[in-house]
Amino acid sequence: MTSMKRRLVVVATMAGVLVSCRTTQTLLPSATDVGSPSRIPDLGPALYAGDRRPAVFPAAWPYKAGRRAVFGAHAMVASDAPLAGDAGIEILRQGGNAVDAAVAVGFALAVVYPEAGNIGGGGYMVIHMADGRAAALDYREIAPLAASRNMYLDAEGNLTDKSIVGPLASGVPGAVAGLTSALAKYGTMPLAKVMAPAIRYAEDGFVVDSAFTRTLSGGAKLLEEFAGKDVFFPGGAPVAPGMRFRQPVLARTLRRIADQGAAGFYRGETAQAIADELRRDGGIITTEDLARYQPVWREPIVSTYRGYTLYTMPPSSSGGVTITETLNILEGYDSLSPFGSARYAHLLGSAYQRAFVDRNSQLADPAFYQVPIAKLTDKQYASRLRANIQPMHATPTADVERDMATLRPEEPAKSSRHEGMETTHYSVVDEAGNAVATTTTLNALFGSGVYVRDAGFFLNDEMDDFAAQPGKANMFGLVQGEANAIQPGKRMLSAMSPTIVLDRDGSLLLVVGSRGGPRIITSTSQVILNVLDQHMILSDAVSAPRLHHQALPDTLRVERNGLEPAVIDSLKAMGYAVGGTTGIGLINAIMKVRGGYEGMSDPRSSGRPVAW
Repeated sequence: MTSMKRRLVVVATMAGVLVSCRTTQTLLPSATDVGSPSRIPDLGPALYAGDRRPAVFPAAWPYKAGRRAVFGAHAMVASDAPLAGDAGIEILRQGGNAVDAAVAVGFALAVVYPEAGNIGGGGYMVIHMADGRAAALDYREIAPLAASRNMYLDAEGNLTDKSIVGPLASGVPGAVAGLTSALAKYGTMPLAKVMAPAIRYAEDGFVVDSAFTRTLSGGAKLLEEFAGKDVFFPGGAPVAPGMRFRQPVLARTLRRIADQGAAGFYRGETAQAIADELRRDGGIITTEDLARYQPVWREPIVSTYRGYTLYTMPPSSSGGVTITETLNILEGYDSLSPFGSARYAHLLGSAYQRAFVDRNSQLADPAFYQVPIAKLTDKQYASRLRANIQPMHATPTADVERDMATLRPEEPAKSSRHEGMETTHYSVVDEAGNAVATTTTLNALFGSGVYVRDAGFFLNDEMDDFAAQPGKANMFGLVQGEANAIQPGKRMLSAMSPTIVLDRDGSLLLVVGSRGGPRIITSTSQVILNVLDQHMILSDAVSAPRLHHQALPDTLRVERNGLEPAVIDSLKAMGYAVGGTTGIGLINAIMKVRGGYEGMSDPRSSGRPVAW
């Protein structure tokens, strides 16, 4: 018997509680449905209209220009899991608005996309209503009350991996509080109704596809350390493609939330289950930590770029400030050089480099640190930064830091330790033009690996987003300053960048965000630049090759085959250390077009928009 046949037999005979065979007559949807980037459906050639221009990519770039995006006349949900998108569209068809749908998508992702969709983590939401109301919701995790500044250092003062793996890595989750708060303030439907699709997916199950199994296999070493192994690796192998996967424990947790609201998570049975799970292995989150958690409504950062208006996320997210500072620097150039040119890469990389210097040293939870938002988002400040960009030469980050009079780490990172594709973003627009951009995360895929066995979900490892050792690199290679040091009750700094862009006439144009650690900032902003400056259609803007510079390490990262060899040679001649990398971010975006909306999920991923 082959190993695959053995796996199917083992899984199919597992008591019938969690997993059962799919019959040939039943064509049920699966978690991601498409399985891999190469299998995303080709909808045919794109249409270019108005000021949209055909894009030109390098010959070796695998994602070709001119591909048609998904179109919807009424509404659109773009996410990493089409089943979650289906949940949002289901709610919209029942008369819900974009916020109702966004909450439905968020809870559905916790079921069908456990690598990053979650109720054990946190996130951010930017809302723009058709009547002009706008808001930013911070439901980032916070450090437990028992957290301490040096909790991740060993006896010799060296940084350990306890901020990444295991029970000490988790911050107090914010996702449930955030989603329920958004619904209460801007939604129109009862919580139980918008959660119904997620509960159905958990109780009745969904069909596993190759992408779901592949992700589990990739996380096997982490997951097998904790209680999740019995759920996701029945019989010792990951649940296999073609099998229906049920999560009855998670379904009961979701029903408690649907019945009781946030209290069904932060108090009572679920809260006790979280505290008990962590206490078994030495964690420090308590029922008091959970009962104290509150999301924070904030004013979005509102900025302009060449006449367009952007609504972005303020701290404790660094995304809005860093994107705004980057675009303010670039706006001072009358026009940007052609896409893919050495000068375009130079100007973009230099702007990111300067914005990330500020990001890494001057941004933190505003409840603990006076963040100079007005200064960092000021166009005059950006003009002073722009003046120090040499026309045809790279500037070493050490010189940029000195010129900007900001933090100079004692031991700069020499290389990035890890560049994963963590987090997940989804964009939602309804028929009335209400829009929601939401980015949510467990940090690393499957978070800390800790699975709450009596509640059915993974817990985050967001404590690594603090400067566990100020001046030294975290798991994303980011070197951050004292402002982001660990303190009890503090929100850790994030790169999540949910963004909504209005056209020059004030109408909705673009809803966009990404996953990918600090590359969230660069990937999100490049899609915006591709649409606004390069006049690309949405599919080209998302498919286009991207680059990344985060100040430290002092390297211009470029997606492999994303620039012509001669362009890379020119950048090296300018003084750049150029490094190749795999995908920079994974985008889910929606763009207003004539007659409706276009949705685009990144071809680097297995996501797919769902339209109505």
